Amino acid sequence: MPSKGLRPHEDAYGRAMLDFHEGRRGWTPMIERDDGNVDADFGVHVYFEEKFAGPDREALKFAQGRVLDVGAGAGRVALHLQKTGHDVVAIDNSPLAVKVMKERGVKDARVLPFKEIDARIGTFDTIVMWGNNFGLFGRASGVRSMLRRLKKLTNPGARVIGMTVDIYDTDQPVHVAYQRFNRKRGRMPGELRIRVRYQTYKTPWFDYIMVSPEEMAELASGTGWFLERAIHYSDRTPPIFFGVLEKEV
Repeated sequence: MPSKGLRPHEDAYGRAMLDFHEGRRGWTPMIERDDGNVDADFGVHVYFEEKFAGPDREALKFAQGRVLDVGAGAGRVALHLQKTGHDVVAIDNSPLAVKVMKERGVKDARVLPFKEIDARIGTFDTIVMWGNNFGLFGRASGVRSMLRRLKKLTNPGARVIGMTVDIYDTDQPVHVAYQRFNRKRGRMPGELRIRVRYQTYKTPWFDYIMVSPEEMAELASGTGWFLERAIHYSDRTPPIFFGVLEKEV
């Protein structure tokens, strides 16, 4: 299942991870939104941490069987799951991130964008999407279509564990205005259009969704999945949570 993924000048996150991995530190990736807002990422070091916060540990307990790690980055979650006995396939659209993962010991790391997966990758018991990577579903319509595809690529009793941000708990004018902007153009408030920049590297623009637990449950309805529970961080603003979606019988 060959995929070239991002081109070298587009691989902003991967370059940041490779720089950190090889000891070149001090730069932070920036997230640019299509309204012109630019925010610093939460820091490349996070992708290399071995310790997990309480909500992460609780969410990881729901991983079972063969696991697909989506947007695996530097392989933090894949390495943990490998150590605990899981067969893990780690995918990312960043060739440099996959290089870092392999050098760090991820056994099966592939350059493969999430929306390009198909039956050739095999079937899974768990799909994990750490680092707010529930967002990689893209648009609301993408959530529904990809969940239907994942139903065909997963075994009975499968789970999707997706981390996201409930963007509604904010009083920052720039974010409130963006939510209004989205509503006016027919999008959900948490449907972002962003790109990542790092030094001279920049990704293409892409869609990235953030949802509340209620929205996650609604988007899953009718796709063959349901929201079994939400696992919240208690100390984050805006709130961050893991949604555990279970496959319907």
